[in-house]
Amino acid sequence: MSEQLPSGGIELSPDEIEVLPARWSSCWTPKEVAQQLAGISTPWYVAAGWALDLFRGKQTRTHGDIEIAIPAGSFPEARHRFPGYVFDAVGSGRIWEDATPEVLAAVHQTWLRDPATGNYLLDVFREPHDGDTWICRRDERIRLPYSDIVHHTQDGIPYLAPELVLLFKAKHARRKDQTDFEATVPHMTSAQRETLAELLARVHPGHPWIADL
Repeated sequence: MSEQLPSGGIELSPDEIEVLPARWSSCWTPKEVAQQLAGISTPWYVAAGWALDLFRGKQTRTHGDIEIAIPAGSFPEARHRFPGYVFDAVGSGRIWEDATPEVLAAVHQTWLRDPATGNYLLDVFREPHDGDTWICRRDERIRLPYSDIVHHTQDGIPYLAPELVLLFKAKHARRKDQTDFEATVPHMTSAQRETLAELLARVHPGHPWIADL
């Protein structure tokens, strides 16, 4: 993705940002997303807080949205699975409605919108990759096969490995991120905890979570 944002778009005012959560009130569940993407050839996975709940086998808290990730080069294939909806690109407090390919190439976050209601249903991250190898947005030195980082629930819903979910959450470590960390680590294997500690030391040296691992 380019670091230079495209021109245009709609700058969100404080009032618009405040009402955004209401526009996510009818977002899909992981199962509904999986039904939309059933049989797709590209790897994809549920990310963020929902991924940790899928790892633990139950929903542990309310989620304001649902986020998935796919390889950036495979976005057109995924896009075709949502006829009747539009994808808005999002970045730095701006929204580009029904984003063009040029805009999509410049930002990595995409919101699926129902044009009939204006509500958002799904947050899609278009991730850097090299073929079947996932590349971490936070540190491009971290490269792993999709087959290693995508886990599945008993009913086949793919989700990101918890150690990588927590790596992304570590940047801001909001209250919900801290809660997710404390609730998830006891369920992780020693190898997963060691991997998370190593990744945190590389991406966020001195992060307080390292001592807890």
